[in-house]
Amino acid sequence: MTKQQYIIDEMKVKPVVDPKEEIRRSVDFLKEYMKKHSFLRSFVLGISGGQDSTLTGKLAQMAIEELNEEAGEETYQFIAVRLPYGVQADEQDCQDALAFIQPSRSVAVNIKPAVDAMIAAVEEATGEIVSDFNKGNVKARERMIAQYSIAGMHQGVVLGTDHSAEAVTGFFTKFGDGGADLVPIFRLNKRQGKQLLKELGCPEHLYLKQPTADLEEDRPQLPDEEALGVTYNQIDDYLEGKEVGEEASRKIESHFVKTAHKRSLPISVFDDFWK
Repeated sequence: MTKQQYIIDEMKVKPVVDPKEEIRRSVDFLKEYMKKHSFLRSFVLGISGGQDSTLTGKLAQMAIEELNEEAGEETYQFIAVRLPYGVQADEQDCQDALAFIQPSRSVAVNIKPAVDAMIAAVEEATGEIVSDFNKGNVKARERMIAQYSIAGMHQGVVLGTDHSAEAVTGFFTKFGDGGADLVPIFRLNKRQGKQLLKELGCPEHLYLKQPTADLEEDRPQLPDEEALGVTYNQIDDYLEGKEVGEEASRKIESHFVKTAHKRSLPISVFDDFWK
């Protein structure tokens, strides 16, 4: 087996998908999990205004509506959470995403006071400056704290937006946006996610916009592709078993190896972490 095929198998990506079938698969997955755990009443997800949270949020709301229809009452809800650090540059995209998703409930939590307080406390304790990059990770982790707090208040589980083109490169914050209970779009690459959103009637600007984690203040709206050194088209082609060129393959495979720890549970003495 080639290294490329091994990675494709790990990421569960199919070379071609039927958007209708994949939408149904994700919605059924969410419904089955909710019904199996009878104490649950909600899904919780942070909405950024980008492709991945828009898709995951829409699938979650569809699952909730079907569950409520089957129950004959408004038993379940999807809570969409806005999590700006102060004022977000692409706030209008977030509002457009919410208008498309039409969540059961929407709340906004400004993470800036909590992030700034943590940074100040760490810098005071250590006498050192927290870098802008590390502060970005604090933002991501603070967002997940907020989501789990809301989920705990509403008998809920937290959804993650991790898809296979993101997972293969480890392009997420460990225990931040990488921390979730369910990841309903894992198995899809970036272009396949676009296909699902197009099928769902999503406004084009939400899935055609340039992807950015937007965590760094020194480099605001830094494109994911610039940070990764490889394009999503190249990553998607790689995951679909296509030729992408030696340099792109090398970068993707290097990201995959270096970020393996992000895709696993905490390591114990029983794990062969050196492999």
